[in-house]
Amino acid sequence: MKVCAVILAAGEGRRLRPLTTVRPKALCPVGNVPLLDRALAAVAGAGFTGPESLAVNASWLAGQVVSHVDGRAHLSVEPDGPLGTAGGLGRLRDWIDGRAVLVGNADAYLTGGGPQQLLDGWDGQTVRLLGVPGQPAEFGSARFAGFSLLPWEWVANLRPEPSDLVREVWRPAERDLRLEVVPHDGGYLDTGTPALYLAANLDAAGPASLVDPTATIRDPDRIERSVIGAGAVVHGGLTRSVVWPGGYVGPDEHLVDTIRAGRDLTVPTR
Repeated sequence: MKVCAVILAAGEGRRLRPLTTVRPKALCPVGNVPLLDRALAAVAGAGFTGPESLAVNASWLAGQVVSHVDGRAHLSVEPDGPLGTAGGLGRLRDWIDGRAVLVGNADAYLTGGGPQQLLDGWDGQTVRLLGVPGQPAEFGSARFAGFSLLPWEWVANLRPEPSDLVREVWRPAERDLRLEVVPHDGGYLDTGTPALYLAANLDAAGPASLVDPTATIRDPDRIERSVIGAGAVVHGGLTRSVVWPGGYVGPDEHLVDTIRAGRDLTVPTR
């Protein structure tokens, strides 16, 4: 059975504003790695690389996504605004061309296993979702963990117009008893809000700080469990905070539970 992969990276990231006014959510770094690159690595681990087997869609700040992908995947740009999870697949229907499709959200932060779990032992007939326990419980006792696997028959009728997979595929498959939730054997965060985005960064950093080697830090003793990106300059202090690549923290500043982008964009998470 032929399968392709699609990473959805077109969304506006409204819950993550104002960070997403300057960078699409798919390119926001977690642990100093853009979320999109984490998603591409996850599907590469399942065998999907290159524009023949892997596609990425883009809409909000699409030029940044297009430049970042740089030939690593087939690109589908939605020029009039994001079409949603189902509409984005509908626009890619000719490229998918009869194949089953592994669909991932670029903003899904996963640890442990990955989308390969959806492919293992698949019968080619059911719609599969990666799920984790917890609230909100969306499918039985599980909530969606960023990736799904769709047979072609569920993709064939999707149209390139605003719509979502919940209404177009997942709930209809659930009613037909053709939806299977595959338990994810690791952690998951959707990174959709500043607080969840910070939590994902701290998880990626582990118990200590994660500092890019090109960053400049005046006083390492003032840095506690934070993530500092490439070329950042930190003259002040940080506690459980993120400084984006090229960011700046002044000598009189001590950021706590905060995200700093550039010199002036400061997003508290509490």
